[in-house]
Amino acid sequence: MARIAGVDLPEQKRVDIGLTYIFGIGRSNVISVIEHAGVDGGKKVLDLTEEEVNKLQKAVEGIKVEGDLRQEIEQNIKRMEEIGSYRGLRHRKGLPARGQRTRSNARTKRGKRKTIGAIKKEDAAKIGAPAAAKTEEVKGK
Repeated sequence: MARIAGVDLPEQKRVDIGLTYIFGIGRSNVISVIEHAGVDGGKKVLDLTEEEVNKLQKAVEGIKVEGDLRQEIEQNIKRMEEIGSYRGLRHRKGLPARGQRTRSNARTKRGKRKTIGAIKKEDAAKIGAPAAAKTEEVKGK
């Protein structure tokens, strides 16, 4: 089993796909890592030799991945919150920070919908709250 940067790579995947399981290495970074290590990207992770795994480890060491990268991202967000930037305020409030609309979408950031409005008389009686007063039109005049 190949273990690189503290992550067990899936054995049945190709090397170029398996390396993307490491946080901080995507499809574009994989190409440079494989070229630097001199390993065939089409090979299965299961078929890698110890020497090839060591080459890949050395190639990945040059890139900020996993814990170091997560820590840097967290520090960047904390810095934005402290200086009071717009993005920092959006992070603090738990809202989208990159300009997405929030009127109709952003459910993953904002959470489950909360209905706001009048409640029925029966429901109000159950919880003991005053029901919303409905205006009745005066007929006649």
